[in-house]
Amino acid sequence: MSVRHSIPAPWLDSERLPGLNGRAARRLRQCIEHPDAPYFTGRSGHWLSAQNIRQLLADKAAYQSPGQPWLASFLSRCRQKVPHYRNYPWHLNLDDFPCTNRSDLSRNIAAFVPDDIEVGQLIAYETSGTTGHPLTVPSLPLVAARYHCFHERILGWHGIDLQSLQGDTGVMLVGDQQRCFTYASVLPYWHDKTLLKINLNPADWPEPCARGRYIDACKPLLMTGDPRSLSTLLGMEFEHKPVAILSTSMTLLQGLKDRLIRRFGCPVINVYSMNEAGPIAADDGSGRGLRLVQPTMQVDVLNRNDQPAGPQNRGEITLTGGFNHCLPLLRYRTGDYACLVRDEQGRCYLQQLDGRPPVRYKTADGWLNNVDITHLLQPFGLAQYQLHQDQRGGLRLRVEGEVDQTALESALVQTFGPGYPVCIAGYRGATEKLIQYTSDYSGAHDG
Repeated sequence: MSVRHSIPAPWLDSERLPGLNGRAARRLRQCIEHPDAPYFTGRSGHWLSAQNIRQLLADKAAYQSPGQPWLASFLSRCRQKVPHYRNYPWHLNLDDFPCTNRSDLSRNIAAFVPDDIEVGQLIAYETSGTTGHPLTVPSLPLVAARYHCFHERILGWHGIDLQSLQGDTGVMLVGDQQRCFTYASVLPYWHDKTLLKINLNPADWPEPCARGRYIDACKPLLMTGDPRSLSTLLGMEFEHKPVAILSTSMTLLQGLKDRLIRRFGCPVINVYSMNEAGPIAADDGSGRGLRLVQPTMQVDVLNRNDQPAGPQNRGEITLTGGFNHCLPLLRYRTGDYACLVRDEQGRCYLQQLDGRPPVRYKTADGWLNNVDITHLLQPFGLAQYQLHQDQRGGLRLRVEGEVDQTALESALVQTFGPGYPVCIAGYRGATEKLIQYTSDYSGAHDG
């Protein structure tokens, strides 16, 4: 006779939520069973042991003491443990090492994972990025939790002490996509506050008005999302005002930032981040630009010859180090451009950042977020692609590699509808950054 083991309710799931206590379980259940709650599409947890949490607290203390030597030990680990770096010219200076980029990671991510990482514990994050190179980023539960340390540091620059804030819901991550992985979890390193990832698409809710009521019921201390989803918040009715809003993933335009500040009366903080490296720089309120966040990451701006661009000169943002020890980055060219400046107190800022602008696409039925385009194209296994919409709505998709163009064109035509002709063309991989999503259509960059 076999015994069938059922999956426990999320607020009783001690496998995904080790050390789950009564307070955390109660908060989680209230969020999930609330009558206005969204239809959560997935289940997630922190997976952190008590030892992990102790290590996280030690990491946070270390991150508050920048300037401690770390580069020599980091390079030694790269040389000894990371397959891709073993053949580097280690007798040369760091500035003479080869550079890497996203296409290198996309081709063989396993070669960048150190030998001493326990593969069975890895978490894989899938991301399309903006360069058209789909990528799986290796991580661990402890690495994912370290984001909180940097968010705490960023908010501290704005006079906000996260640990002293009172409330049951710590963070609400908001998306606005046709399909989105959503879940509810708890944060044991932040007084068991809940973490909610929601999708503002009305189809994910009992009714459209439930979205605002749910936000008012949960009262998240922090809200974070990309400019598209944050713009959607402005069109919704609710009274709650978070302590701060973090904007990530895409360029935050000043007009949208001003509107968010007027509506919510709190700091709206632009964070430059990427899945490969986590938060890199953020607005500290000084007006000097985006201040570097990670004390164990060296940020350079390089010219076309892989050499420093020089003070006040624009160059490609290039990373060495970082908090994700599952993916050590060594002279990693991001494809984004900025100037790197240092103030009189030695703090470093990125200025004139040319990052990843938000884009939406006009269809016969309205608009589509570029993330929804990514979902549409994922089944075709494209190695690299670029989609452009012209002023009249016509679409040009450039793809690399073998693809069923008939099926691909059919999918695009069905999605965009009549009046939006589709042209698919091949191309050879570009040596410079390929902006994945572009548009000349009026309103594509609104918000």
